[in-house]
Amino acid sequence: MNGVAALLAPQVVARRLGADETQPAFVYVLRMFGVRTVVIGAELLLLKDADRIAQALRVGTFIHASDALSAASAGRCGTLSPRAAAAATAISTVNVALTLVAQWPRRGPHG
Repeated sequence: MNGVAALLAPQVVARRLGADETQPAFVYVLRMFGVRTVVIGAELLLLKDADRIAQALRVGTFIHASDALSAASAGRCGTLSPRAAAAATAISTVNVALTLVAQWPRRGPHG
């Protein structure tokens, strides 16, 4: 949902994060975040091959982790307000956790 919102309504997402919605660079970054998130989600929903799903999850983990680190760094150096940086870092950290949980080995009834 965050990806679709960032792609289609980046100014709304910027406001929700407490960021300046009139900054063209921030709107651009939100759209990039959105398109990547939508593509990752679509892959996970549409792929049938277990190996390709596992690869998409690994790539997703890396992408979301880099988003979290970038948001935290932007907050630390003042590029993002503390509120916006905290929100963006939290969203991406939750996404990392979701990809890690999805990769957790599943045991069958006898395992």
